[in-house]
Amino acid sequence: MYTLCKLLIALCCFTTLAHSSRVLELSDRFLDVRNEGQWFVMFYAPWCAHCKKLEPVWALVAQALYNTNIRVGRVDCTRFTAVAQHFKVNAYPTIIFVKGPYDYVYNGERSKEELIHFVNRMSGPPVQLVTRADSIDILKSNNPIFFTYVGKQSGLLWDVFYSAAESYQAHGYFYATSVEIAKRHFDVDTVPAALVYKERSHYYFPYSDNFERIEPAHLNDTLFRWVNEERFATFPKVTRSNIHHLVQTQKYLVLAVVEENKLSEIAAHEQEFRDMVEIFVHKNKHKYHGRFQFGWVGTPELARSIAMDSLPTPHLLVLNASTNEHHIPEDDPLQLTPEAIEIFLDSIHNQTAPTFGGNSLPVRIYRAWFEAKTSLYEMWIGNPVLTTVLFGLPLGFLSLIMYSICCADILDAEEEDDGADQRHEKNE
Repeated sequence: MYTLCKLLIALCCFTTLAHSSRVLELSDRFLDVRNEGQWFVMFYAPWCAHCKKLEPVWALVAQALYNTNIRVGRVDCTRFTAVAQHFKVNAYPTIIFVKGPYDYVYNGERSKEELIHFVNRMSGPPVQLVTRADSIDILKSNNPIFFTYVGKQSGLLWDVFYSAAESYQAHGYFYATSVEIAKRHFDVDTVPAALVYKERSHYYFPYSDNFERIEPAHLNDTLFRWVNEERFATFPKVTRSNIHHLVQTQKYLVLAVVEENKLSEIAAHEQEFRDMVEIFVHKNKHKYHGRFQFGWVGTPELARSIAMDSLPTPHLLVLNASTNEHHIPEDDPLQLTPEAIEIFLDSIHNQTAPTFGGNSLPVRIYRAWFEAKTSLYEMWIGNPVLTTVLFGLPLGFLSLIMYSICCADILDAEEEDDGADQRHEKNE
């Protein structure tokens, strides 16, 4: 009877969108069953263009997760406002992984692969145990970046590693294994140890016995900072959804700016520029890893919002996240060589390179004006009719109000003049 009741509630809660779709259409009754299992939910509005763009990807995610214990659904926030208010949805689309009483908002790339990676991370424990030697090979082939704890699961390093895994579970994979299994894949010298595997190499967290003799808070800060820095690839694609995570590393953010078309294709000369920068980055990784985070941008608008200027493509842009200052090489980007990039980056590190931007009041005012102008232009290019209506109607009403005020003053003045003339005639 209990199972039948739960089934009836679930049937009231959702219906499938179509026979070919695995996405569940949720209603207000979702609040009654949200604690039952795990849910991956998209909160959308029918008029939202970004939501419509996400729909086919969301259907693929639902199809891929159909045979798992994770149910994929969506909520129309214009109809079921109670659900939207409960989950504090204030932008569309908002993607949330619901795991019992806990909610985890997804802020990554809206691709099928990244969405499924997020679900796989959040559906399990913060640290997953690896008990078979061949499992490491599978992890290396499936996960480009993951963290591993080696040794007994006790002590100060384990406690801090587990705490970091809880904080960064939405952004990376964390595992724990024994020394015997780890030695088959990594050159383990001392235990306990924490390492990161990325791009076919592994790097250890600089842990020593000195941490045992100092305050645990220092180890906590150091390990958290190390995880936050190492969870990114050496040369990732930078977008509006992940740039705020990259700047949290407090490193200089070096961006190779190119332009992708709607098919994610890049012009040949821009592709050559990006490849040159990427080769330089990998060859000089050990020299610049501690001070610079590299990446490439396929949407020039993002780089232009940083530089507050219309940058041509390809280009090289360096952002100082701490001061909001940026640096641009004086050389023509197409003429840049690896040697010139090295000189440019060294001058930034030595604080001899010209700086632009910052946080001064004039710069903040100019940045606000530039972003407003850019947003208005993008709105006009995307939908000139809607932009005209949005800005034309208020301006029209304002014009009518001003006209009414001015006309009222003129009419009042004419009536006063007429009254004065009549009184003058009577006096005569």
